Amino acid sequence: MHGGHHHHHGAQSHHHDHDHDHHHHGHQHAGPGHNRQRDIVQWQVPHRPESKDLSPPHERDLDLVEASFAENFARASDPTSFLRLAGIPFVGVDASGNVLHLLRVETADRTDIGAVVPLLGGGGVRYDVLPARMTSRCRDLGFLYHGGKAVVRLSFAEARKLEDRTDASHFNIESTE
Repeated sequence: MHGGHHHHHGAQSHHHDHDHDHHHHGHQHAGPGHNRQRDIVQWQVPHRPESKDLSPPHERDLDLVEASFAENFARASDPTSFLRLAGIPFVGVDASGNVLHLLRVETADRTDIGAVVPLLGGGGVRYDVLPARMTSRCRDLGFLYHGGKAVVRLSFAEARKLEDRTDASHFNIESTE
């Protein structure tokens, strides 16, 4: 029998006396406060409510917006208006202050249908056709801007982050001579 038990709370600890007996007879107690193996617990962030997305509204589901843009841009009867609706500037300024002018929107479909794997020992490779469930499709999307000296390729997110300066634009091209 114990006359009391001891609690540890970080740097502080204290002792409690109590009346009931602790029986130690070869099995674990499953009740609260006794040592026992705990079930696996899923990690959750306690300070963020699951129902709320804390990202800025214009960044929520950007990957879905980009996928929809890539899927429908080629079919748009008015590509210029489609770009305006998507918030892609025709003339934009990047974070470094460079003025960029949109030249082209590129979309490309890719489907992976085979895989090459190196053989043990490095003496060659093995090629396998992928089963249908392992094939993958990807639509690549890029925005080509002219930066005064060179063409720069931006992603959907990067193009949307440009400061919009689409009003009438004029720029000088420096001679390389």
